[in-house]
Amino acid sequence: MKQLTLCLAFHNHQPVGNFSWVFADSYRHAYLPLLDALERHPSVRVSLHYTGPLIDWIRQNDPSFLLRVRALVDRGQVEIMTGGYYEPILPAIPEIDRLGQIRKMTRFVEDEFGTTPTGLWLAERVWEPQLPSELKRAGVDWTIVDDTHFKMSGLDDADLDGYYLTEDEGAALKVFATSKRLRYIIPWATVDDVIAELRGAASEDPSLMWAMGDDGEKFGVWPSTYEHCWVKGWMERFFSALEENATWLKLLPLGEYAVQHAARGRIYLPTASYAEMMEWALPARAAAEFGAIYHEMDAQKREDVTRFLRGGFWRNFLAKYDEVNAMHKKMLRVHRKVQATAVTGGEPDSIALDELWQGQCNCPYWHGVFGGVYMTDVRTATFHHLIRAETRADQISHDGNLWIQHDTLDYDCDSRDEIIVDSPRASYVFHPTMGGALGEWDARRAGHNLTSVLTRRPEAYHQALRQAAKAAEQADSGAVKTIHEIVKLKEPGLERRLHYDWYRKLSLIDHFLLPDATPENFASNTYGEAGDFVQQPYQVTVDGDETTREVRLSRQGQIRNGSELLAVSVQKVVRLSSADAGFTADYEVVNRSAAPLETRFGVELNVNFLGGGGNPQAYARFVGKTTEEGQFGGARSIDAVTRVSVGNHQLGLEASLDTSQPAMAWWSSIDSVSSSEGGFERVHQGGSLLLGWPLRLAVGQTWQVTLRVGVTE
Repeated sequence: MKQLTLCLAFHNHQPVGNFSWVFADSYRHAYLPLLDALERHPSVRVSLHYTGPLIDWIRQNDPSFLLRVRALVDRGQVEIMTGGYYEPILPAIPEIDRLGQIRKMTRFVEDEFGTTPTGLWLAERVWEPQLPSELKRAGVDWTIVDDTHFKMSGLDDADLDGYYLTEDEGAALKVFATSKRLRYIIPWATVDDVIAELRGAASEDPSLMWAMGDDGEKFGVWPSTYEHCWVKGWMERFFSALEENATWLKLLPLGEYAVQHAARGRIYLPTASYAEMMEWALPARAAAEFGAIYHEMDAQKREDVTRFLRGGFWRNFLAKYDEVNAMHKKMLRVHRKVQATAVTGGEPDSIALDELWQGQCNCPYWHGVFGGVYMTDVRTATFHHLIRAETRADQISHDGNLWIQHDTLDYDCDSRDEIIVDSPRASYVFHPTMGGALGEWDARRAGHNLTSVLTRRPEAYHQALRQAAKAAEQADSGAVKTIHEIVKLKEPGLERRLHYDWYRKLSLIDHFLLPDATPENFASNTYGEAGDFVQQPYQVTVDGDETTREVRLSRQGQIRNGSELLAVSVQKVVRLSSADAGFTADYEVVNRSAAPLETRFGVELNVNFLGGGGNPQAYARFVGKTTEEGQFGGARSIDAVTRVSVGNHQLGLEASLDTSQPAMAWWSSIDSVSSSEGGFERVHQGGSLLLGWPLRLAVGQTWQVTLRVGVTE
């Protein structure tokens, strides 16, 4: 009799730092209904994976859920998979952390479910060839990746009816391929069509199998899927159909199949992830070109072509997004500090280590249709845990004393040195070759990176938004409706918010503005820049004693004044103290030309206080001739300002800036346009403050201002 083995795996995950209501909503609409359905259908045998952040939320909010899962394990219906506890991209973190995170998850599974997992869910299916030996050292016998990985190695669907062996340094690992075809028809095709597809694959060979490993959120959290899967009963009908066809359709967890059957052969997989991830990893223009080619071939069902098409390498997200790279290099530096807390022959401090591991959760280290680094709250949470880990490691190494230290090194691996200053209260990263700007500013007590702001940049999917907007302008009202059904917008006019920054949105950026600069065109980064100071090299020296540091940054550049280029120098001296999370910046502008200088000088600071969506907890206050206070978002232009305060009540954090000379203040929200599974949306990335002064300097004249920035936490 013809038969087929079907192996189903459900991966359930929420990012570290995601909103609590998202956890609760996903639990109600996906995780709990699936568990209910499995209990109703005891012969539907599957593999399940829950990540650490989700497990921690469940333990706190409904521990009975885990008891119910254990009951399914005890009756042999469910197999639990291990993984990196906080769902890191394994090749992106140090090996000792890979092993540690996997072992943490394995211990949890053993303690909570009374079973030792043999298989691992590979985060985002990011595969690199060294993984087999490392996973074997962690006690892993098998894993599952996309069929894309196998097809790029020359196999096709007909070859993927079992698992393969791969190895590194002689350590063999069993690797399954999750079927793209099954992922696309479950749960989108009718149940009858799915069963017909499976029946068509049945064979006299008892070892023949198909596997599908997919996100649990697909079954209830993605738009319209809760109604489709659970209200209208697709999953109930599917599970019933699996039971009704049990005479020829055998359901096995992946690990059980791996024990019962031999490998189809040996294979060596290339560096890969799922097809969409590799497309997203490309630079924006290349991603658009690749996507157009791939989707055209896919629409023509040219799998003879698409199977050999591949996008970028996951690690290129570190090149594509400076913010991702900065976070990653912060993580590596914190890793080294945490490892240094281990005494000879012992383990690192457990509290610092767990904070570090939480800061390795993959979600903000890439960007695609699911937000990634664009998710400000998740990005902020990652820095929060990294800062807490670093702070604890430094407390141990410095034994609680007051101290301050600095390093000069190529921190972000771009061939140019940065200056890092650490103290018990704060950490700072200065970029001398990028305008002497401040790239990271951590308030350690609050565990908050005040400058975690995302620069606005082109994305491949912006092209679709522009095309839809252009088509809508040319179409009649009926056609407009059709266009907006294709390109879903969470608010109208998003194409008008596609602003791109020609420089990184750091802080202490020095501007000389042309007369055409206005608050509006500065906010959209379409203003006129008169000088050559932004993102240009500054000279740097660092001095200090046991409790202070003085970072002196200077540049002699030019300013366009009509048809003339006038020589001007800028020096900023940033003073830091071991007892303070703020700083003082003393500015000096000197006209070194042979002609009088008339210009507008400005200092830009970009800060993140989680002010998106009109968050009532976040605020901005401006003190000048009057005091004006409002929500953190929005835009303002105020004259004669002497003090600016921004903060977030929920964070318990406020930063205040006092200027020795009254300034014009331009304030705006930094908003990007992102594509999500629910459509295009505006995402708040931080707030931008420009303090400006009109300058009229005679030949050789010097102008000075002092900015005192304080932090209350």
